[in-house]
Amino acid sequence: MRHPDRLAAAVSTATVIGGGPAGLFAAQTLASAGVTVTVHERMPSPGRKFLLAGHGGLNITHSEDRTPFLRRYGASAARIAPMLDRFGPDDLRAWCEDLGEPTFVGTSGRVFPQAFRATPLFRAWLAHLTDLGVSVERRSTWTGWDADGSVLITDATGQTRAVTSDVTVFALGGASWPHLGADGAWVEPFRDRGVEVTALRAANVGLRVEWSDVFAERFAGKPLKNVSLAVRGCEVPPQRGDAMLTRSGLEGGAVYASGAAIRAALDLAADGGGACVLEVDLRPDVDVDHLAQRLERRRPKDSASSWLRRAVGLDPAAIGLLREAGGGGLPGGPAEMAALIKAVPVTIMGTMPIDRAISTAGGIAWSEVDEHLMLRRMPGAFVAGEMLDWEAPTGGYLLQASFSMGATAADGALAWLGRDA
Repeated sequence: MRHPDRLAAAVSTATVIGGGPAGLFAAQTLASAGVTVTVHERMPSPGRKFLLAGHGGLNITHSEDRTPFLRRYGASAARIAPMLDRFGPDDLRAWCEDLGEPTFVGTSGRVFPQAFRATPLFRAWLAHLTDLGVSVERRSTWTGWDADGSVLITDATGQTRAVTSDVTVFALGGASWPHLGADGAWVEPFRDRGVEVTALRAANVGLRVEWSDVFAERFAGKPLKNVSLAVRGCEVPPQRGDAMLTRSGLEGGAVYASGAAIRAALDLAADGGGACVLEVDLRPDVDVDHLAQRLERRRPKDSASSWLRRAVGLDPAAIGLLREAGGGGLPGGPAEMAALIKAVPVTIMGTMPIDRAISTAGGIAWSEVDEHLMLRRMPGAFVAGEMLDWEAPTGGYLLQASFSMGATAADGALAWLGRDA
């Protein structure tokens, strides 16, 4: 790949469609190499999902080692690996510091900016983009291509014009949180041009469970702390973490990390392959035999709740889940109780709607882009971020990959410009 400093002397132009992290970082990379960049953002301001995601604390990346980090990307790990080499967690942390926001590692290994929230970092970033000469056109919506292949942009007044540039980077996001700008409307126009796009589906999303009214009323909003979740019949390793009981189901990091396996089980169930059952291990650090031994020490006057609390430390929410699984009753024997604690069956009816998801799975197939994220059917056009068919759990992995893809797409655009020079 040609180094940006060797870009041809003639001024090149780039159009970036989408003002999220992937698009803005591609814009920054291109502008830093001397390219004249215009970003088109359909919302009144860019970065709305980024800002909302960081409202309660911007988890921008993660500090874990490379091997487990890569595993978070599942089937797409091999494609994303070189992008993390190009711009990885250490690079992202250095970038934050250069913008005046040093980062710190939280107790869970997640990385946050010093100010914790997204707003100070994003303001500094926009100021930096302005200094680089990047133009951000707000309320500026991509609506397809004209007969010559130029992108069509519709402004706030409803006027549509064709925009030409030397390269284009598409970073239109997935279809979660559509009120913030990413609604998946790009899917059909790309399919119409022959690009293979896998259907967008909810990822990092809550699950629907038909709890009893009594259970939902009493335990909605209560956490299941440090549990392990496994999808019955699935070979994917169980996911550790916390889960949150809601009135209509389950949410939380361990739930989100199990998303791909849950979707596969739901698809199988829809085809007549049986129910999708999530098995909740309430005591993942204790094997079933040791649990049974502890449960054998039951005092004659102990109620079931007192027995479970004293013997194995279960709280009311966990005990309630055991009762829910048993239709209100509990097994009386230590061995049977231990087995239930290690695998509480929860039947999953489906996921919450895509507009309630944190992110989406599906998107443009990897076969449609080269190693620089250029569309094979559209030379000079690149894609980045959630438009591609990948997913990752929460914990900093989504944002990290979006930045890494923005850098990769921009590098590819610079190489393309250098080749044409």
